[in-house]
Amino acid sequence: MIAVIGCGNANRMDDAAGMEVIRLLQQRNDIHFREDVRLLDAGTDGMSVMYAARGCNTLIIIDSSRTGSAPGSIFEVPGRELETEHTPSLNLHDFRWDHALFAGRQLYREQFPSDVTVYLIEANDLNLGIGLSPEVTSAASRVADLVASRLASLAPHIPVGAK
Repeated sequence: MIAVIGCGNANRMDDAAGMEVIRLLQQRNDIHFREDVRLLDAGTDGMSVMYAARGCNTLIIIDSSRTGSAPGSIFEVPGRELETEHTPSLNLHDFRWDHALFAGRQLYREQFPSDVTVYLIEANDLNLGIGLSPEVTSAASRVADLVASRLASLAPHIPVGAK
């Protein structure tokens, strides 16, 4: 099983980049009918990421970033480089996907995917509002194509002539 999870906040402009990639992937016939691929819009729910990843062989996460790079820049990062131990606080919204990677690996051990890739799209505008900037819209389309290519390379082999 392969989980592809988009993260972000649809009410914070470019923070919805991961969610847009999932929407684009859901429209693709080459992915839509694959029984070995789960597409999930997790929003800001890190726990959903952790639960959805359990039992998968491969996990792909897409989110926005704010590094100071040019808006629309795309970063492909191994998940292990982004795992972060969660430090509890009084905020109910602070368990993010990077915490989910760390916690999921600790809790689920061999049932948590070792093949984890994170695609980050550099945001232009994270203010309150709806809609992606043109740079992030374009980058989301490119990331959807990158993920689709990756999924094609992970497709189960179907013998010629089989249905």
